[in-house]
This record gives sequence, C-alpha cells and structure tokens, in this order.
Amino acid sequence: MRIVALVPGGIGDQILFFPTLDTLKQAYPNAQIDVVVEPRAAGAYRVCKSVHDTIVFDFKDRNSLADFGNLLGVIRDREYDVALSLGQRWAVGFLLWLTGIPIRVSYAGGGAERFLTNPVPLKTEQYAACMYHDLLKGLDINTPCPNLSVSVPEKDLDWADAERKRLGIGSGGYVLIHGGSSQLAKDKGIDKIYPIASWQGILQDFEQRQPDLPLVVVQGPEDKEFVQTLVQSTSKLKVTAPGDIGKLTAMIAGASLMLCTDSAPMHLAVAVKTYTMALFGPTDPQKLLPDSNRFIGIKALSGKMADIAPTTVLEKVWAG
Repeated sequence: MRIVALVPGGIGDQILFFPTLDTLKQAYPNAQIDVVVEPRAAGAYRVCKSVHDTIVFDFKDRNSLADFGNLLGVIRDREYDVALSLGQRWAVGFLLWLTGIPIRVSYAGGGAERFLTNPVPLKTEQYAACMYHDLLKGLDINTPCPNLSVSVPEKDLDWADAERKRLGIGSGGYVLIHGGSSQLAKDKGIDKIYPIASWQGILQDFEQRQPDLPLVVVQGPEDKEFVQTLVQSTSKLKVTAPGDIGKLTAMIAGASLMLCTDSAPMHLAVAVKTYTMALFGPTDPQKLLPDSNRFIGIKALSGKMADIAPTTVLEKVWAG
C-alpha cells in the first residue's frame, strides 16, 4: 500500500501530525507513507520514524498551474492508494481528485469536500494532534490518539552529549530557553514573541535563587540579536546553536525545564516529555498542549504575550 499525506504548515504542524502517521504505520506496517510539506517544514521529518519520503511543495506560495501540474505529476507517478489532507482548500481537493487516488480523506465542510471519498468531521475544540488524528476515522481507524513521540538519530544524541560537555553542564540538568523570535511571526504580525526585558527578569531571578543551575538559551538562525542581548545582561547564560531539528530535540530532551513560547520547540519538548512552561498570547493553550501537569501553558489574560509579567512565570516555576 502507498499512502500520501498533504500537510501544509510549519514544523509545529508536522510534529502534531506525527501521531497520525505513527498510527497509520501501526495499522499498515508494510505501507509506504510519504508526505507533501512546505520547504520550511521538511526538516521535521528528521525525527519521524514513520515516513518514507518527503515531497516539497509550497502550499502558501502563489502557485501557478504549472506548479500544481508538477505536483500532480509526481503524485500520479507514485500511484498512491490513499491520500490524507489537512487542508480544506478546494484547489487541493481538486488536485487530489485529478490524481485518481481511490481513497481521499480530509475534513468535511470545506471547499474540498466535493472531491473527497471519505470526509470526516472537523472538531477544532480539541488538542490539535487529536484533531489531526480524527482523519484516520475516514479509514475506519478509531484508536485513541497516541502521545507525541519522535525518533532522534543516534548521531544527534552524540552531538548533544558533546555539546553539554562543551558548555560545562554536569549531570544535574539545566534550564533551556527558546525565545521563538521568528521572522515569519514578525512579518505576519503573529503574537508569539516575548519581550527581551521580560526574559531578562526571569533569568535574573533564576541566577539569584539557583546560582548553580545552568541556564542555556537556544540560538536559531533568526535569534542572534535576541541571544546577544540576553547574554550581555545575564553573565552565566550559555548559548547552544543546534544545526537541525534532531540536535535541537536532543538538547531539549536533556533539560530539566524548558521555558519557551508557543512554537515548534514546545511540541518537541512535549514529545520527549521534558517539563515545559510555554507562554501564549491570543492562542488557546488547550489546543496546542496535551492535558498533563508536565506541560503548563501560561496565557496572557489580555491576549497579548507582552502582558505576561515575569513574576507570573516565576510563580509557576517555583510552585512546580
């Protein structure tokens, strides 16, 4: 059996879709499962054990008929038996219909429904991973949604061990901070960035209360200015710059506590079961975090992340 899943969105969306892929693989252990993903999200599959291949397609770009034609050709050449799609756009549904794939599953109620063979209800009030997992009901798979999980390559675990030694971190654990200063969020006006001054207040409190506890900040490709400012104000702060999602996941897995914003690293922390406190602006934490006392969502009452006081975060930290 050959299965293809169309999964638009960023790395966080892919990680939330992993339970669906894992359940598919358990139901059809000999199946070849491929995914169609945006270029910015393809790296997520470094830590997914259930996917055979990734096909890159920029769903959000202004695609021409030629672009859709190329994707159609790739999908038709692989002769898939089943297609799953997270999107409800009519164009994607029409594309799947043109492929001739016999079983086409997506959510009911959108423009794509007329092109589906097996529509399923869209229930947006639940945890997103469970909402995605509902697609499998279109294949008569009615098992509960499993927990998020990832498969980290051995070489990435070895890299993280070496990185902790480089940073002088012993076996006592560390606090890992991910600021989430995404340029995409800035460009789109998405409220996912916590002010540097507030991060400074949190880190200074840690230094006063737990001076021997290592504090580590993740520096991604877009975080240089953010990290430099934090380092200047917090002398003991250590910096790690994982080169890919596997190495980042390995560093998260070794932390005692993850402090972050609503972001892809938050989902990675959930997958490796690192105790996590995540900051939310307008988004509902219940839709992006599972129901567990290991993963705490701290939401701004005003809906603006900048309005979360450092004291509010610290009260949650020291109470835990």
